[in-house]
Amino acid sequence: MFFVECNIAFCGYSNFYFIEIGCLNLIEFKSVSKVYEDTHTKALSDLNIRIEDGEFVFVVGASGAGKSTFLKLMMREEVPTSGSVNINGYNLNGLKKRDIPYFRRTLGIVFQDFRLIPSMNVYDNIAYAMRVIGSREVEIRKRVPYLLGLVGLNSKARSFPNQLSGGEQQRVALARALANNASMIIADEPTGNIDPRMSYDIVNLLNHINSDGTTVIMVTHDYHLVKTFNHRVITIKNGKVASDYPDASHIDVEPYRFDTPEDEVGTYYSDDTTVDFDYLMKTYGVETIESDNPFVDIPTEPKNYPLTSDSYSVFGEEGSE
Repeated sequence: MFFVECNIAFCGYSNFYFIEIGCLNLIEFKSVSKVYEDTHTKALSDLNIRIEDGEFVFVVGASGAGKSTFLKLMMREEVPTSGSVNINGYNLNGLKKRDIPYFRRTLGIVFQDFRLIPSMNVYDNIAYAMRVIGSREVEIRKRVPYLLGLVGLNSKARSFPNQLSGGEQQRVALARALANNASMIIADEPTGNIDPRMSYDIVNLLNHINSDGTTVIMVTHDYHLVKTFNHRVITIKNGKVASDYPDASHIDVEPYRFDTPEDEVGTYYSDDTTVDFDYLMKTYGVETIESDNPFVDIPTEPKNYPLTSDSYSVFGEEGSE
C-alpha cells in the first residue's frame, strides 16, 4: 500500500497528513511543458489544467494540437520537460518505475480501435484485465457478468470480437476498462470508428458511469457529441489551453437527436494484427509478463473458455441490474 503526504487546510489551519493513494481522485497539470528531444518538437507549453473528482470533461482540438501528449502524460507514458503532473494522489514526475503499474490500475483506458484480443471471447477479454493482476476467479465470476449487464452485452459473453459490431466492441472495451474498479476513465477518441448513433450510445453509457461518481476524460473531434452531452469543454491549441468552458453552450453546432431506437448498421472491427499486446498489458497495470503465470497465455486460435454454473447464476443476480 502506498501513501502520499498532503497539505490539507481546514478553516485557516494547515496540517500535513498521510493519506492512502487513490483518495485524491483529481488531475492537476501545473505549468507543464513537453519537448520531444529527438525531434525538438514542443508539444505542450505552460499547460495548466485542474480536473476534480467526478467530473466529465471533453478535450477537443485540431490534430497536432497536443491532445495525444496530454494523454500520454496522464498515463505516464511520458514525463513533462518542466512543470508537474499529479493524478489520483500520485506525483507522476518522480514516480518510480516499480510504482507505475499500480498507478495505471487506478485508470481505465478506452481506445479508438478497441484493442480487444481477437482469440478471446467477450467474457475473457474483460476477465483477462483482472487475471493479469492476480484477481481471484471468484471475484472475476462476480465482476465480469455484472459489467456485461452494465453495458448491455449479457447475451454476447461467448461471442468473439469479429462477431460484434463496432458499438458492441467498444462497449466490451468500456467494460474491460471498468474491470478493476478504476476511479477514472480516459477515453481516447472512443467513437472515432463507429457511426453517430452508436457514438451517442457509447457516450451516453460513459455519462451513466460518470453519474455514479467515476471521473471521465474524453478526447474527441465530434463537436455534435460535445454539444449533446453538454459537459465541461477544454480546447487545446498549439500546446496550450485555448479555452476552458463549464459546458458546451459556446459551441455552434446542433446536438444529435435520435427520436427512435435504431439497430447498429454494419460491422466495424480492427485488423487482428494491429493489437499491441505489450502496450495493452501496460494499460492493465502490468509491466512484465511472467512466463509461469497461467493466465497470461494468449491462444492463437479462438477458444471458448467454459463459463461455470456459478457464472451463470451470477448473470441472473447481478448482470440484470
